[in-house]
Amino acid sequence: MAFHQVRFPLDIALGAQGGPVRLTDVVTLASGREERNQRWAHARRRYNAGYGVKSRADMQAVLAFFEERRGRFHSFLWRDGLDWMSGADQRIGTGDGSRTQFQLVKRYGGDFDAYDRPITKPVAGSVSVSVGGAAVEAFSVDALTGLVTLDDAPATGAAVRAGFAFDVPVRFDTDRLEVELSEFDAAMAPNIPVIEVLGE
Repeated sequence: MAFHQVRFPLDIALGAQGGPVRLTDVVTLASGREERNQRWAHARRRYNAGYGVKSRADMQAVLAFFEERRGRFHSFLWRDGLDWMSGADQRIGTGDGSRTQFQLVKRYGGDFDAYDRPITKPVAGSVSVSVGGAAVEAFSVDALTGLVTLDDAPATGAAVRAGFAFDVPVRFDTDRLEVELSEFDAAMAPNIPVIEVLGE
């Protein structure tokens, strides 16, 4: 298995359905109170690409992409049409005078229990970095991990922020495509599941 640095056809992905999935155990006690346990530290995104298939050409593109990935075997990039940019600059760390590497993260919420999502697949050329409010040009970004390396270590206490666009590493969640040719120039694929692969 391998990660393929190629994006699923964008026009089809933007018509897909899906979003984040979490895994929480909920136990109802005899008293009626609940105990809840969060089993995953990070959500996994799930999508159904079938909703984005509008024509025979779309289906042929998905078929070719599916075969090249060998079904569930190889992972690839996916553009989430709702959640693919950091928006405002995201705080990715604080300088200590010696540290030069910082992981890209996107923060959700903030008033009660903010969630920092590691971003591992930034879009090439989209990352901007600032230290203490001043833009920095001397840095590099690993496109496979989202790790930012600054040429110079930020001063102690200096806020390190980044702005970026990103993709989601995913794989097909099926080894079988069921295609229905409904009309001469149309195709329907009601279920093409795709799932985020954490750690890739």
